[in-house]
Amino acid sequence: MQRITDKDLDQLATYLNQITDSPIEYRNKETGKSNPGHYTISHAYGGVCLHRISNASGGCSTPLVHGHIPKRELFEQMHAFIKGIEFAKWENELKAQKERIAA
Repeated sequence: MQRITDKDLDQLATYLNQITDSPIEYRNKETGKSNPGHYTISHAYGGVCLHRISNASGGCSTPLVHGHIPKRELFEQMHAFIKGIEFAKWENELKAQKERIAA
């Protein structure tokens, strides 16, 4: 079984930012404030957690609704979360195509 590293989780967070059109960078280079909407990995208590920045002061939410957990668990949960987002996007595109055809 492959060991899950911080780099693996950071890559998933970057991909999550890309597919949700969220800011790629944690901080705005001009203002120095946090970028709301940015997904990032938090490290604490020997575990990791997916956070999403909520405001320019750096407040955050936990979209997967759990605390800090082992890296492998977060890796698997993030994959499921990403697949759900990709599926919803695909469903919306399919619906839009059907509406165009019907019009």
